[in-house]
Amino acid sequence: MSIWWSLHLRREAASVPLARRLLMGTMETAGVDPDVSYELSVALTEACANAVEHGGAGAAPGPGAAAGAYRVTAYLDGETCRIEVADSGPGFPRAETWAEAGAETGAAPGAENGARGGGRPGAARPVAPADAEHGRGLRLIEELADHVQFGNRSARGGAVVSFDKILKWKDTPSLLMA
Repeated sequence: MSIWWSLHLRREAASVPLARRLLMGTMETAGVDPDVSYELSVALTEACANAVEHGGAGAAPGPGAAAGAYRVTAYLDGETCRIEVADSGPGFPRAETWAEAGAETGAAPGAENGARGGGRPGAARPVAPADAEHGRGLRLIEELADHVQFGNRSARGGAVVSFDKILKWKDTPSLLMA
């Protein structure tokens, strides 16, 4: 079974629960284990919140992209769910910028993005302190998903967060199989 959908959402806080509810409904309908659905919904919430907060300043939108919008795409294909959140903002900082930010704030360098199979090899991000109110979303995504990739859209500008997770299924049959 394959299911995919794509949403073009305004960069507004109200768009985040909309994307999360659509994902949760899709997972429930497909018969995905609720724990896996929950983990993916938290990761999606963090990625969408980052797009809302950081995804509009800076770069001019490319063809077909609105400055105040971002895109969420979800693919359930076989045993895997892949989610991609793309915005039209300035994108992720260069590795050198992350290293400078870590030195300035005294934050310990984070695990390389490449260690989880994505991002720019060697691009270490500073890790937010445990009591920080901001800066932990990307780390949460890394912990909740099986494979994560952070990158920048080359031609159009903006950031892309992609992550996937191997699915587990409920013991009871899904609505699609009933």
